Amino acid sequence: MKKLFIIIISVLLFSNLNAQKNTNKLLDWYNKDVKSDKTFGVSTEKAYTKLLKGKTPQPIIVAIIDGGTDVNHEDLQSVIWTNPKEIAGNGIDDDHNGYIDDIHGWNFIGNANGDCVHWDNLELTRLFRKLDAKYANAEADKFAKDPDYKLYLEVKAKYHNKLKEAKAQYAQIQEMYTKMQASDSIVAKFLNKKEYTKEDLAAIKSDDKDVITSAAYMKKWTERGITMSEMKDYLKQVGAQVNYHYNLDFDPRNIVGDNYEVNSSPYYGNNNVTGPDAFHGTFVAGNVGAIRNNGIGVNGVAGSVKLMIVRVVPDGDERDKDVANGILYAINNGAKVINMSFGKAYSPQKKFVDSVMRIAEAKDVLVVQAAGNDGQNIDEIPNYPQNRDANNMIISRSWITVGACSMKKGKDLPASFSNYGKKNVDVFAPGVELWGCEPDNKYGSASGTSMASPVTAGLAAVLRSYFPELSAIEIKDIIVKSAVKYTKEVNCPGEGLVKTTIAFSELSISGGVANLYNAVKLADDIMKAKKK
Repeated sequence: MKKLFIIIISVLLFSNLNAQKNTNKLLDWYNKDVKSDKTFGVSTEKAYTKLLKGKTPQPIIVAIIDGGTDVNHEDLQSVIWTNPKEIAGNGIDDDHNGYIDDIHGWNFIGNANGDCVHWDNLELTRLFRKLDAKYANAEADKFAKDPDYKLYLEVKAKYHNKLKEAKAQYAQIQEMYTKMQASDSIVAKFLNKKEYTKEDLAAIKSDDKDVITSAAYMKKWTERGITMSEMKDYLKQVGAQVNYHYNLDFDPRNIVGDNYEVNSSPYYGNNNVTGPDAFHGTFVAGNVGAIRNNGIGVNGVAGSVKLMIVRVVPDGDERDKDVANGILYAINNGAKVINMSFGKAYSPQKKFVDSVMRIAEAKDVLVVQAAGNDGQNIDEIPNYPQNRDANNMIISRSWITVGACSMKKGKDLPASFSNYGKKNVDVFAPGVELWGCEPDNKYGSASGTSMASPVTAGLAAVLRSYFPELSAIEIKDIIVKSAVKYTKEVNCPGEGLVKTTIAFSELSISGGVANLYNAVKLADDIMKAKKK
C-alpha cells in the first residue's frame, strides 16, 4: 500500500533532499560499516573486501513483489531475471507454467488485453463498502454480539475520520500549490527568467508588495529544496487518497475481471511488470541488486542476483489474492528470496497469504517483509501480511520482518515512522534517506521500511549466494543472531511532539541492525562446524 512509501513524499516536503543528493559520501551509507565509517550501515563493502574476496557466488533469483519495476533501467537491466524457457512475444506459454510470455515476471493486477490497475481503494474502504451494505440499517441491539458488526462499527468510524483528514489535507496542499504557482509566476516575470536560485530571490528589491511577498514565499520552498514539480507530485499523492483510496464509488477490479474473494486459479493478469507507476518497485529493486561498481548510479547490496519482477501492488492497498498468487509464482519459478515492501491494516482473505507462506517455508524460500510506516507496535496493532495465525502461532520460520533505522547512533537511530515489535519485528535495517534507482535512468532519495526490507533481502541473497548449503530458515536465524546490538535508550517511533524513550533492544526480536559482515562470519562458522 502507498502508506508504506508515502514517507518518500513526506521527506521530500520537510527535509532538504538536495543536501543529501550533493553529499556523495552519504549516497550509499547503507553499505557502510558502523565501526570504520561511523555510519550504521550493514557493512556490505567490508564483507566483500575482507571475507568474500576470491570466493565464487552462486547466482540467486530474488523476487521483487511490488508495484512495478523499470526493467530497462541502466543500473538494473543486466540483473533483471529473464525466463530461460519462454520465447518473448510469441503469445505462447512456452514453458507451460500457466503464464504467456512471462519474460521478466508477471503482473497480477491486469488482464489479458494488457490493461493494468493503477489506483485502488484501501482495504479499509473495501471493508466498509461491503459491511455497510449489510449493516447500514441494522439495529444495534440485534447485532451486538456479531463480530462482523463490531468490525463494521470500527471501520465505519475509521473510514469517515480518514476521509475527513484526507479532504482537509488535500485542500491545504492545493492551497499551497496554488499560492506557489502564483508566486512563481510573479517572481519569474520580475526576474525575466523561468529558472532562478535562492541567491536570485535574496537579491530581489522592489517597491511592489506582491513581488516581495512572492519572493519570500518562494525563498521558503527553495531553501527546503522543494520545486514546483515536487509540490505538484505531492498534491497528486494526496489527491489519490480522496479520489481513489477512500472513494466508495471507485472500484477498478473490473479490469482484472474476477472475484478477488475467491482464489480458485492463479492464472490471470499479464506480463506488463512495469505498470503505470514504477517508482517504488524500481527503487526497491535497486536496493537489492543494482549493479555493483559499474561507475553509475548506486551499489545494491547483492552482487550475484537476478531480479524477478512480480507486480501486485497498486496505488492503494494490495489484495490478499494477488499477494498470495504473486508469492506462489515466485516460488514456482525459482526465487530463493522474496522481498515484500508493502502492507495494510486489514486482511480479509489472510488465509490465502498464510497458505502460500507455509509453502515458501516448505520450498526453502526466504521471505523478507517491510514492517510498515505507522510508527506503531505491531505486536498490538497488526500490519498485514503478518507472520501469525488466528491462534497467534508463527506461520513460517523463513519469514523475516524488518523495521527501519537511520545512519547514526543515538536517540534517533530508529526511524520515527517505523513500526516495531519485540515479537513480530525481527531486525532493523537502513531505511532513512537512502539513495536509489528511479524510473528512466534517474536516481533519488527515499525513506521507509520499504527501503529497509530490500537492504535486508539483498543481505539474505548474498548469504544464499555464497552459502547455498544453508536453508532459508538457517539464513533467517543468522541474520537475526548476527545483528549489531544496540542497547541504549532511543526515541520510541511514533507521532507526537513529546517523545518517549525505550531501549532499542526492545523494538525487535534481535534488538539490533542487520549486518552482512557479521552474518558472513557466522555463516562461515556454521559451515565449518557442519563439515567437522
